[in-house]
Amino acid sequence: MQLFCVFKIAVKFAIFFIAFAILKEGKVIKELQINEQIREKEVRVIDSDGSQLGIMSTKEALKIAESKKLDLVNVSPNAEPPVCRIMNYGKFKYAQAKKEKASKKKQKVINVKEIRMTPNIEEHDLAVKAKNAARFLEDGDRVKVVVRFRGRELGKMELGREVLMQFAEMTSEYSVIDKQPTVEGKNMSMFLTPKK
Repeated sequence: MQLFCVFKIAVKFAIFFIAFAILKEGKVIKELQINEQIREKEVRVIDSDGSQLGIMSTKEALKIAESKKLDLVNVSPNAEPPVCRIMNYGKFKYAQAKKEKASKKKQKVINVKEIRMTPNIEEHDLAVKAKNAARFLEDGDRVKVVVRFRGRELGKMELGREVLMQFAEMTSEYSVIDKQPTVEGKNMSMFLTPKK
């Protein structure tokens, strides 16, 4: 009984560490079949310099790859016959990881910043919030401006619309109205995007 409990705990730890490794990596990298992992009888072989060597048995292709001290990599397993390339697999994986990292750097993440206010906001407070919104817009983020209504304010929705339009006017140097003011429950919101 104790042995079974110890085994059960060991399995849970193994699952935890595998899941942690996958999360740490960010995603599971699809591994290609290399060398002895290739099970097909015949493959189309492409040399390391890009020239085609033709269709041959997997054993012959492996011998050629080993003679050049490189790997035989199945780059297109769904083709008929599968396409294998003779290459340095370690270098290939490194180059792929580098490309992926470079493409992630080029991507611009657009955040949505939210600014909240009430319909009876004072002029100076509105100016401060507009200044903050201008800073967000200069950084390239979208801004969601929300006016919250409470109690009797719900009867005067037009005040909220006026405040939002005044806010849009104050930030017009940096932004364009992306989505006109709309009512969502007790809130009225509007989206602003940076000028290009």
